[in-house]
Amino acid sequence: MQFGNGKYLVLLSTVILLAGCKSPPQDMVKVSKGEFTMGSNEVDKEAKALQYGDKRPWYANERPERKVKLKEFYIDKTEVTNKKYKEFVDKGHKAPAHWINGNYAPEVADHPVVFVTWNDAKEYCEWAGKRLPTEAEWEKAARGADGRRFPWGNEFDIKKLNTMGEFAGTTPAGMFAEGQSPYGAVDMAGNVQEWTADWYQQYPENDFKDPEYGEKLKVVRGGGWGGMGHYTLQVYVRSAFRNAAPPEGAYNDVGFRCAWPKE
Repeated sequence: MQFGNGKYLVLLSTVILLAGCKSPPQDMVKVSKGEFTMGSNEVDKEAKALQYGDKRPWYANERPERKVKLKEFYIDKTEVTNKKYKEFVDKGHKAPAHWINGNYAPEVADHPVVFVTWNDAKEYCEWAGKRLPTEAEWEKAARGADGRRFPWGNEFDIKKLNTMGEFAGTTPAGMFAEGQSPYGAVDMAGNVQEWTADWYQQYPENDFKDPEYGEKLKVVRGGGWGGMGHYTLQVYVRSAFRNAAPPEGAYNDVGFRCAWPKE
């Protein structure tokens, strides 16, 4: 084929470029590139954690607060629901153990899927053309670039999340729209804790010697629907709070959401 002038070459190049573009999947929110504050410098001066039977001091594994720079990425607006996960099950993946005959109860279709292992979550995200978010990505998506304690700000508000057993279980994903993060992600505090891609490792320059650091546990974030009282409640649903669980474990208060691009 012959081209009369350069405009046809430009047009052809544009078509090829557009064909190669990738758009983020639906129902995701954009998290802008740049720095954010990760971790915290808070201290449990009264040793409240030990009084409540926690195996590690509060805040100890979050120190020191530091600046982390990330590329732009997208994250699911809500946790993956039972209805969405059923599509994955229908393609041949095993259903969560509590489902009956491979199906969830109709009344929880829009609730976050639970009793999924880390590998279940990872495989779902890959099947959907996504991936699990890193711990840093999850925290930035939850608290923004201004170092806030909770997705909505610095003051705790029970009306903006599902926690402390207020609903005796999960609630529909996205129900607490007023508790959304600066980027528009919802339920990043409460409802279910969420698997991330990372092993539970020691932060740079962290002075806490946790025997569980290493490639043993995967980080889960966000806090769940249960709770141990008003004081502990605020600790466990802060955006900087780090929890961890065995990757082969499956729990009634742990789900996940995915990030994009895949690489």
